[in-house]
Amino acid sequence: MFKHTKNDYLGWLVIIGVVILLLEILFFNKGLIFSLFIASVFIYLGRRKAGRKKGKILTIAGIVIFVISVFNMMTFRFLLLAILLHFFIQYLQSKKNPKKISLDIQTPETSLQEETIIKVEPLFENLLVGQQKTPTGVYEWKDVNIQTGIGDTVIDLSYTMLPKGETVIFIRNLIGNIHIHVPYEIDVCINHSCVVGSTMVFGNHEPKIFNQVFQLKTPGYEESEQKVKIFTSLIVGNLEVSRI
Repeated sequence: MFKHTKNDYLGWLVIIGVVILLLEILFFNKGLIFSLFIASVFIYLGRRKAGRKKGKILTIAGIVIFVISVFNMMTFRFLLLAILLHFFIQYLQSKKNPKKISLDIQTPETSLQEETIIKVEPLFENLLVGQQKTPTGVYEWKDVNIQTGIGDTVIDLSYTMLPKGETVIFIRNLIGNIHIHVPYEIDVCINHSCVVGSTMVFGNHEPKIFNQVFQLKTPGYEESEQKVKIFTSLIVGNLEVSRI
């Protein structure tokens, strides 16, 4: 019953938040859309001039304008208040119905030895703003699992030796482009999700994507002994997978 009440409570919070956002845009803060539009334009122009000092200044200015606009929103303040209220209600509920934990202690027949774990330096790091790409020379391959804010990611698999079996590339990006270059003898499976953008996969071009999810794979992928599985997600940006 409590779970059902909790779901209703969260549902009402979402509805109220949407109503407050609409009222704010229509009556109380009509300049919000303009501020967000200016921030988007600055970030877009900064990305077009990536690598230049002017591009970095435009990108940072766009992010600052976006953050200030969000912090000045009534909806953002309501969200903070709702989060505090939510945790306060959970705290009161835990006091009324404290959880009881019973311990079942068993003595192991044999002592367990601590397992040895090897820490491996990743090929890429999570970045808020910036570009990442694989080295231009020979490098050691490590599976990729990253999330980035604003920036491009370039992966060239022709300069490394991929292991036998399935290699995994997992990239989550807010705004930017993803370029992946794959040797001809490697089979590929692609799982891509994008809100606004385009794709170019082995010459197959999708110029306009809006809130779509799609999967592609080469014909011999399932039987191949050496293959690459690619997971990518973008809010705004382009995906390009090409042979090299």
